Amino acid sequence: MESLKERNPIHHSEMLRECKEHGYFRGETCPICGEKGKFLMNDQELEQIGRTMAGTLRHFPEKFGLEMDVQGFVSLRDFIAALRAHQRRYHWIRPHHIIAIIETDPKGRYQVSNDLIRATYGHTLDLDLKLPTDNIPDRLFYPTTPEETDIILETGLKPSDRKLVHLSKTYKDAFSAGSVRTNTPVILVIDAKKAVEEGLEIQKAGRTVYLVREVPPQYLKRAPLEDENAGGEEGASSSSGTGTD
Repeated sequence: MESLKERNPIHHSEMLRECKEHGYFRGETCPICGEKGKFLMNDQELEQIGRTMAGTLRHFPEKFGLEMDVQGFVSLRDFIAALRAHQRRYHWIRPHHIIAIIETDPKGRYQVSNDLIRATYGHTLDLDLKLPTDNIPDRLFYPTTPEETDIILETGLKPSDRKLVHLSKTYKDAFSAGSVRTNTPVILVIDAKKAVEEGLEIQKAGRTVYLVREVPPQYLKRAPLEDENAGGEEGASSSSGTGTD
């Protein structure tokens, strides 16, 4: 069996470790106490396993022979068994490795519940995620291209390559997401407070991601200049109506 040294010949800043006192973390030392903790996996393994999780839990569970329920959950142990079978170099993976990835994911892209795991957003599968719908921010943001801006403002937001529209918590989050598609993203602001009050269901997915089936045009406008200058950081104000690469 390969040793940790063989799997981790160089110390990488994004390695996954476990502090005995403060739990899982990414980096070389615990951000709370500064201890090195126990090594779990290096950055390359973290990235590759993360990509496999994203593909399997968002798009193609059948590729790994996994049964997914209507809320997007699969068995953690079945996922590990499938990962080992399809990628034998990960024979050492145990449940705590996957839980560590989930708990330290900076975007909150995954969820673990008892012995089940799922992605919280990014799906191309038709699911009923049943995510939280309370404490939705008064405003949310969406990135688009200069070419698509006018048509979206006229017709509203609808899903394209995903099953649901993905909204961002802040201008900065939306700009970061939009920069993947274009160097000059246009950021739209959604009047989430009014939308929720008028019956639109918005769900909180990741730490900065919100999901909705569509956004009619009356709730959309181009983000004002002050949002661009301030980065669109939201305060504590939020709506509590029910119906978030």
